[in-house]
Amino acid sequence: MAFSKQARRTKIKKRIRKDITGTQSRPRLAVFRSNKEIYAQIVDDVEGKTLVAASSRDKDVTGSDSNKLDKAALVGKALAEKALKAGIDSISFDRGGYLYHGRVKSLADGAREGGLKF
Repeated sequence: MAFSKQARRTKIKKRIRKDITGTQSRPRLAVFRSNKEIYAQIVDDVEGKTLVAASSRDKDVTGSDSNKLDKAALVGKALAEKALKAGIDSISFDRGGYLYHGRVKSLADGAREGGLKF
């Protein structure tokens, strides 16, 4: 029997998290995508702390009347800007069980444009 969408995503997420962990020198960029919004945060898994976060609900991103793909790119750029201010320039990308296309890819490209290295 086939997995439901949520069960499939959970299975993929566990497989990804076996290999990708965030450290102090190279934290993890975690992505969560809902139907309307997209959220991203940079996490240090050793200490269990969120270092930087950005979402499409932030004021600098929400003001733009654009589609979800453009908002995801703006979230990536905003996150990269905050991360560089915090002294983070190199990260590990955790797509959170989502396929690497569409909004997730747009967010990653925006973060790269903003100056983060994957």
